[in-house]
Amino acid sequence: MRQALDQAQNAWALGEVPVGAVLVKDGQIVATGFNQPIGTHDPTAHAEIMALRAAASILGNYRLPGCELYVTLEPCAMCAGAMMHARLARVVFGASDPKTGACGSIVDLFSQERLNHHTEVLGGVLVDECSAILKDFFAARREAQRRAGPPAGQP
Repeated sequence: MRQALDQAQNAWALGEVPVGAVLVKDGQIVATGFNQPIGTHDPTAHAEIMALRAAASILGNYRLPGCELYVTLEPCAMCAGAMMHARLARVVFGASDPKTGACGSIVDLFSQERLNHHTEVLGGVLVDECSAILKDFFAARREAQRRAGPPAGQP
């Protein structure tokens, strides 16, 4: 998870919401990813998707059985769906996401018995660190907006 936090810093450095992901197979890091939807103009460029894409390319298979994904923020429905299609063995996340979390915060896609693949989920790993980077990012963004003042033409 500490490697995923490093990836989240990469996102922050680019002005993206700081979420990072690391994909592991047999105890070895295969691929990493961080949020890039703004810079790439791609709504699917979440940290998890970036790591899944890289791992699939490196391993030469769109299925990633036996792999684990570590991500700093609870995955959204899009990312959870991609993880199930990739047949991940396990997803480990840090901070819960009360707005879009699909591992229990809003919905729990992984607990749907009717789906054909069941990925193990573990949340709350390094939760304080994973939460802090997000809180710090948004606090810094609000402060920058406050310093800039209201947009032109607004009181």
